[in-house]
Amino acid sequence: MQSIFRTEDQFPEEYKLARIDQRVYLLNGECIEWEGPYTTIYSPVCIPGPDGLNRKILGSVPRTSGKQSLEALDAAVAAYNNGLGEWPSMSVEGRIKCMEHFVYLMLQQRNIVIKLLMWEIAKTLADATKEFDRTIEYINATIDALKDTDRESSRFRQEEGIIAQIRRTPLGVVLSMGPFNYPLNEIFTTLIPALIMGNTVLFKMPKHGVLLYYPLLNAFKDAFPKGVVNTLYGNGAEIITPIMETGKVNVLAFIGSSKVANGLKKLHPKVNRLRAVLSLDAKNAAVITKHADIEIAVSECILGALSFNGQRCTALKLLFVHREVADEFVEKLSKAIEALPVGLPWEKDVRITPLPEPSKPGYLRECIVDAISKGARIVNEKGGLAEESLVMPTLVYPVNEQMRLYHEEQFGPVVPVVIFDTIDEPVNYQENASHGMQVSIFSNDAGEVATLIDSFVNLVSRVNINCQAQRGPDIFPFTGRKDSAEGTLSVYDALRSFSIRSLVAAKSTETNKNILNTIVHEHKSCFLSTDYIF
Repeated sequence: MQSIFRTEDQFPEEYKLARIDQRVYLLNGECIEWEGPYTTIYSPVCIPGPDGLNRKILGSVPRTSGKQSLEALDAAVAAYNNGLGEWPSMSVEGRIKCMEHFVYLMLQQRNIVIKLLMWEIAKTLADATKEFDRTIEYINATIDALKDTDRESSRFRQEEGIIAQIRRTPLGVVLSMGPFNYPLNEIFTTLIPALIMGNTVLFKMPKHGVLLYYPLLNAFKDAFPKGVVNTLYGNGAEIITPIMETGKVNVLAFIGSSKVANGLKKLHPKVNRLRAVLSLDAKNAAVITKHADIEIAVSECILGALSFNGQRCTALKLLFVHREVADEFVEKLSKAIEALPVGLPWEKDVRITPLPEPSKPGYLRECIVDAISKGARIVNEKGGLAEESLVMPTLVYPVNEQMRLYHEEQFGPVVPVVIFDTIDEPVNYQENASHGMQVSIFSNDAGEVATLIDSFVNLVSRVNINCQAQRGPDIFPFTGRKDSAEGTLSVYDALRSFSIRSLVAAKSTETNKNILNTIVHEHKSCFLSTDYIF
């Protein structure tokens, strides 16, 4: 396995990366020079040396403290200014123009951001490119959705002698925190709608995938008024705790574990004032019945379980297979896993790459050993092999409810398979699970599929038929039940999540009509307006 890693002189020239030592952070519209301690950034890509394999150093970023995070909070609060700041009081059309300018500036950094996605989290070239391009598409779709929403709000309504105009208005200061596995796309699915609706933002960098934002700092600085976007670097407990304890954060936008989310919410002194938009734990199951097309099931489960090494909240993390087809399914799945190309992110057709989290290989090994000690086995030939940051995809079978892999979200390239005899068994699993994001059903029997749909639809937020679990298209709602989510993220739903409906109302008298007409015709108010955005 060591041969998969290369010395630096063997890297393709176009994918080599010069060290980046970031010494600025964005505060109140300025890139502030940082002279304090820093955090060294390591790549999952290892370099062979005389003492073995070592993760390549990519550079470093500021390690700010609670003092700087409170300064960022003050900047965001001042920029919002109880809704009277430049950004929240700006017209929708004005905010859209700022966002379009940001997209223009962001596109100029496309190549370096894609390269950093490969180096920082070992995302394949194809997936890194897709993540950047999909993020641009998401921003443009959000702009279009806001235009549609504003058009619907551009008219007055008359009901029971009352004239009113109803629009969506911002909520205040948003604390945005996102995951390392989609450090650009998933973070932007909360950051962008929060911004475009007129909120100001404190943006905590992800655990991995920090440097990729360095090329974008000037885009944030130049596209938005000062104080609207402020970046936070450092240990979460040190820099987030003092922010939350002030009670000045209005919205927590967090993608990560439910345990961390619960802890953050408890820090806020006025929880009833805190809106939470959360995407959390998931252990999505697949159910392969005896009526499934095994070839399709294998193909989709490979994608669902091992795309980006299984490091997705929408990954299939537990496969239930009917006993009558279990041997056939496991044999074909094992062969398909063994055929997956393993290598470095930029290599052609590579599917399995090194893992960003230093502790992950050890954790996965513990889960595998636990399963073996309780009756499971590793099916595929290279399963269970690991070298530094690289873990070979591992098919573990048969898994049962006594094993950690049955309950814990492994978030890595380990595929647990459970045998079942009746469809009640996977349904019971979902009923008792603490999560409820998605499930995938594989069957060609319409009656069986219908029964499973009705069983699962009130247990999870999305039921997939003969295909892997997934987030997109972004126009579809993305949420979860139980500990899996709070709020809904789709292009339209996210705009609602980061805003509230406000209205101006008056009795339908001639005096009031004249007042409203004057305000609208002379463009005296950003809120009261009948302008139509094309």
